[in-house]
Order: sequence, then C-alpha cells, then structure tokens
Amino acid sequence: THRTGRSLRRLASSASQEVTEQTRIAKELQQPVTTGRVIAVTSIRGGVGKSTVAALLGRTFNHYRHDPVLTLEADAALGTLPVRMGAESVRWSCGDLARILTPAMQLTDVTGYLAPVSDGGWLLPASQGRVGAPLDVRTYRKVTLALRRYFAVTVVDCETLPGEVARTAMDTAHARVVVAPTTVEGVGGTRQVLDWLAGLPHSALATTVVALTANSPDMILDVKAATAHLKEPGVTVVVLPYDRHLAGGGPIRTDLLGRATQDAALRLAAEAMHRAVRVR
Repeated sequence: THRTGRSLRRLASSASQEVTEQTRIAKELQQPVTTGRVIAVTSIRGGVGKSTVAALLGRTFNHYRHDPVLTLEADAALGTLPVRMGAESVRWSCGDLARILTPAMQLTDVTGYLAPVSDGGWLLPASQGRVGAPLDVRTYRKVTLALRRYFAVTVVDCETLPGEVARTAMDTAHARVVVAPTTVEGVGGTRQVLDWLAGLPHSALATTVVALTANSPDMILDVKAATAHLKEPGVTVVVLPYDRHLAGGGPIRTDLLGRATQDAALRLAAEAMHRAVRVR
C-alpha cells in the first residue's frame, strides 16, 4: 500500500511538472511583441532538415499566436518549404512582392500576395515552383523590413551558409536557429558556424539555438556527446528525434508527429521566441 501511494504521488508530481512546463512554453510562444520579430533558420548544407525545422516553427507559432505569423522562404533553389507548409498554390514570390511593396499598403493588401497556410498564418515562397534567379541581399532586406510592420513573427527559411543572403539574415535577425545533422561532419561544421556567430555584433551567439536533427532511426553519433560539443560556446541545443511522419516528406501535420517530436518542436519555438523578444 505504501509503495502504491508513493507511485501515485510520483505520477501526480510528474503530471504537475508537465502541466507547469507546458504552461511556461505556451506563455513563451505567446509573448507580446512591440515590433515584428524575425527568426532566421539555416544550416551548413542542404538535406539536413532546414526547411522542415522552419515549417515546424511556422506551424507552431501559427497555432499558439493570435496575431499574424509569416513563414518566408529566402532560398530560390526550389526548396521544400511550400510543400512542407501545405500550400496548395503559389502565385507570388519574394522578388515579385519586393517590386510592389509600398508603405501605404495594409495587411489585407499584403496577404493578397501571400499563400494562406491551412492552420492559419501565411507563406511567402522564394520562387513560383521553378528555379529562379538567386534572391539578392537588397531584395531580402527590403521585404523583411517592410513585412515586419504586418507580422508579429516572421520565420525565415534561409539558403545554406555561407550564402550571402543567409549571412545577412543571420546577422540581422532577432533570433537564429542553426540546424545540425547528427553526423561528425554536421556537428563539426555547425561548431564553426557558432564560432563565426560569436564574432558578430549584437550578441548573435546569445540569440542562437541549435536544432540537432536525426534523419535516420539508426544513430551512429552519440547524441549526448554531440550536444555537449555544440553547447560549449554557450548556446542551447534542442534535439529533434527521428520521426516517421517528417521522414516521409509532404505536408507536415502536427497531429501525426510523434509525441517526442511535438515536445521538441514546442521547446525549439519557445527557445527561439524567448531570444527574439529579448533583443531590443
């Protein structure tokens, strides 16, 4: 009987801690902002889940926030972001919108050029489903600065580093998410990115989170050792576990994600938002 009582108390304590943590994360995600916050997502190479992470962040903010959220693709190399976000049709690209944006435009004017996302929020692709001219820094700056007036949070799916737009996005964003695959090369390269960020002004490293992704159910690298190595410069590392739904490609449905993946996505979004709001 005593053992049963202890077990029940442990279960109750665990459930209480879980509710407390979920409440903390929800508050973090719903923080009010005075001006639009930009969260840039990049990686050292393609195929490691960069666009998937950007889509997860966009969908998480769409779900938790009651103000407008934009997910913006800043990679013209036919990325997977529109597919991952479940956009049914794409009419305008980042470059198209840059040519017609004016200060007099209202939110309703702007959203007419964006793709609506099924669970709320908006998407602005980098291209119209075909290989286009590379997005240049001037266009990127014009679009992100203008759209910050309308959207509380903008998640930017950047090109891979060391691309010029990616470097600009990482330098100017309020928070940064660097996606690292759980491989020796990926962890080593990401550590070099963190060292580069440490040399930038405006506390770039202090506003960076690393998403350590597992693209295979069979892990070769020790996740604890990889996490410890990436944490050394002083950043937070969130491990996104292998997930069958994400591995299958196609539109992301949060209800089909594994519980561990859902929890990791929420934590990653909360960590990024905390850092984005902290910047003045």
